[in-house]
Parts: sequence; C-alpha cells; structure tokens
Amino acid sequence: MAAALGLLWFLAFAGVGGTGGSSLASPLPGQRRDAAPLAVSVSERELSSVSEQLYGADENRAGSGDIVLHLQHRVTADEAGAGTDYAAQRLFSYVAEARLFSRPTFSRFLALLDNYEEVTGHDETVTAEEEEEEEAFLDAVFQTRVMATLTTFFLAKGLYPSEEAFRADLKAMWFGLYSRSGGKALDSSGFEHVFHGEIKKGKVSGCHSWVQLYALERSGRLNYLSYSYDGPWATFPDVLALQYRWNGFLKSIGSTLVGSSPEFDLALYTLCYKTRPDSQCRLSLGGKAATIQTYSWASSFYGDNQRFVASSYPLSP
Repeated sequence: MAAALGLLWFLAFAGVGGTGGSSLASPLPGQRRDAAPLAVSVSERELSSVSEQLYGADENRAGSGDIVLHLQHRVTADEAGAGTDYAAQRLFSYVAEARLFSRPTFSRFLALLDNYEEVTGHDETVTAEEEEEEEAFLDAVFQTRVMATLTTFFLAKGLYPSEEAFRADLKAMWFGLYSRSGGKALDSSGFEHVFHGEIKKGKVSGCHSWVQLYALERSGRLNYLSYSYDGPWATFPDVLALQYRWNGFLKSIGSTLVGSSPEFDLALYTLCYKTRPDSQCRLSLGGKAATIQTYSWASSFYGDNQRFVASSYPLSP
C-alpha cells in the first residue's frame, strides 16, 4: 500500500474507545470465556466501521455467477441434529475455479488443505515443505488490501508495534500446535480447526471454510444433507448454516461465510479474536449485521502466556 493510503487508514481508525460484546452460554471443552482483557478498548462503532472497510477491500471475493448453490431442503433447529439426508443434489452446482482459485491467496490456501490429519489424537508433523507453504500463504495474504486494512487498524489502536510483529503473532495464534486429545498428541491448531476441520469423537468439529467444503464435496468425501440458515446478502460473501457428513461423520450445524476470500475470513476472524475474545463479535458487512463467535484455547499457551485460537465462526439465528 502507498504511504499516503496508509496514513488515511490510520487517521480513519485512530478514533474512539469503548467496550462491548457478549458471550454465549457455555464454551466447548478446552475453550474458555475468561480471556484476558485487551490493553486498549475497541468500541462497537469501531468494529462496525473496520468490518465494513474489510468487506469493501475484499477484491478477491466471488462475483455474481462465480458460485451457484443448490440449497434444496431447509430444516428446523430440532431437525438439524438428526442427520437426515434431504438433498438429492450437491450443494455446489458451480464454482468458477479458473477465475477464483488461480488467485494467489486461494491457490496458496488450497495448498495447505492436505497438510493435516483429519482425526484428532494423531500428531501433526509440520514438514519443511509445509512450513514454506504456510509462509507463502501469509506472504500472499499480507499483500492484499484486506490485510493492509486490518494491520493499519491494529497498529493505530496500539495492539502491535509493527506489521512484522502482527504477522508473527498471527502465525503463532493460528498455526501454533496444541492438543485436542488431552495431551496425547499435538494434533490441532486454530487454522486446522477453523479452515480445514477435524473429526473428533465421531463427529465433525470446526470446518468453517467454504473452500474446504467445496473441495471435500468435489472429491466425493462430503455428502450435503440440508441447510438451516441462508443469510440476507444478495452478493458474496453470504452466511450459510448447513448440515453434512464428511466421510460419514456428521456435522449437525455448521456455519460458514460463502464466497469470501481466504484473506477476508482470516482477517475477520482475527479482528474478532483480538477484540472480542471468547464472546460474540458484532459486525457490519455490506450494511447488514453479522456476528462472529470466538473461543480461545485454555490448556496451553505460546509466547508470553498468549492463547491460541480455538475457534471462530459466523453465528446463524
């Protein structure tokens, strides 16, 4: 980004303080609600403003006609857990792969998806090649307007002294390994849980990336069952809550942003994780309200007692 543009973003976000956000009733095992408070406060108004700026900066998101969904049957909340297959057809009728997946953040995100053990309880071994793929993905992400916008906001609020410090912390909070198997194995990370998904105790856990859902369905490993919520957005990104089976394992209610770029998802979830940890993060996307739920990991830490991302995902009514 040009220096003048960076200064304008800094001035735009250097404004008022305040607090906000409320929590859900109960965290998942290993996740906690009593997260340490931020050194600086971020108001609801600031969150609304910066989320709209991120939304406007997402140049790599899907355009009209780039994704065609076949939603089919809508279930009630009571029906969602039954795992009944109401869908005769696939969820994704069409995705403009050549247009979307050739973009650097998409192509480098896709390269990460085969780096993980699906079932918890097995150690994740990060090879030199996988480390290079993580760095290549972050290189691409930090060259986008989306991440430049978030970086400028965080620096203006005093959360980080430099872009380099923010990038290092983002990598640690998202890619650092911890155990979801009671210490038996270093088998998980925030990135794996949120963007790839895991099979834990016979059920799908996490998996909040539309790109991963599409990749799984395209490969025949995901059987779409139904949906329970389709957001009010007429363009991408939209919010979708759906039910499916991954290799036979049920996800009774899963939510995802559809049509967004990988950098947008990562930036939005990081914004909420840093400003509204272990609570609901109320945002504005294209003039419509959206809420992200975040959780931090309680059982292990990195750096100076910093908490890894446990989960972050869009809520649906």
